[in-house]
Amino acid sequence: MTLTSLAPSRTYTRGAQLPALLARRIAILDGAMGTMIQRLKLSESQYRGERFADIQQDVKGNNELLSLTRPDVISDIHERYLIAGADLVETNTFGATSIAQDDYGMADLAYEMNVESARLAKLACSRHSTPERPRFALGAIGPTPKTASISPDVNDPGARNVTFEQLVQAYSEQVNGLLDGGSDALLVETVFDTLNAKAALYAIESVLEARAERLPLIISGTVTDASGRILSGQTVSAFWASVRHAKPLAVGLNCALGAALMRPYIQELAKLADDTYISCYPNAGLPNPMSETGFDETPEVTSRLLHEFAEQGLVNIVGGCCGTTPEHITAIGQAVASERARGLKRPIFYRGDD
Repeated sequence: MTLTSLAPSRTYTRGAQLPALLARRIAILDGAMGTMIQRLKLSESQYRGERFADIQQDVKGNNELLSLTRPDVISDIHERYLIAGADLVETNTFGATSIAQDDYGMADLAYEMNVESARLAKLACSRHSTPERPRFALGAIGPTPKTASISPDVNDPGARNVTFEQLVQAYSEQVNGLLDGGSDALLVETVFDTLNAKAALYAIESVLEARAERLPLIISGTVTDASGRILSGQTVSAFWASVRHAKPLAVGLNCALGAALMRPYIQELAKLADDTYISCYPNAGLPNPMSETGFDETPEVTSRLLHEFAEQGLVNIVGGCCGTTPEHITAIGQAVASERARGLKRPIFYRGDD
């Protein structure tokens, strides 16, 4: 069986063209949302907007709220990344779960945030899509600030501040919102605790089954330091073993490290996940408070490093995480344009093929 003999449209109810894109060429993911918002230096009143002008708590820094109060800001960021050459744009929903929003007293807004964020991303993609070059809105699902595997109390290793069931409930609400807003695919990203990710994957599978829908799924972990492990202690190989049952369209790494430090872990993952596409969207190097973006690497540096990944046949999706900008995405797209997409050693499993 060859890749071209698998008809994605038979499998996915949305995003059916995405597997064919990844088989044909390296796809470009957008860059950092938070970095772009931070550059605007929005005030507390701008975050609140008219709707939340009289609330008691501070909400400055709640970037997901901007999808409701300043949709023009979020739409403009999507537009800038699409103009820069992104094929895939993430919804502004990294922290749009009831668990994360509870920190701002806005847990009840989580579903609405996901619907509106997905709608904004999908509208931007629709404006830039052509038959020859479709664009895709990825429903971004972050890890939540509470973790199911790590104790919040150094004196009580067995303590937990969230249960698996609570995570599933929060993620289910988020997934329904992302689908109702029009997401083409789902992205479980910045995984630092695989048990949290498993809750997200369980929620995704349950919601899709209930809705009789099938979407491409991408899973992206984050290696936090030179130990080569995610925060909850798993190696890259253990992480992949823990999530491969979900049969994602792509698996990869993002955040925490710049491309140079991420290289050995992407190499390992590309070797292990030989029936699955590989994504990589690193930070723009190391944090640098003196830089405009807060990180070291210029577009030229990040794009050169990702070109090396592409040249070595390691990746199918490349983009940027913290500190990256539309300028980074343009440079990355140009750098990998002449390189072939990473091939698969065995036919990829699409949802429903088994």
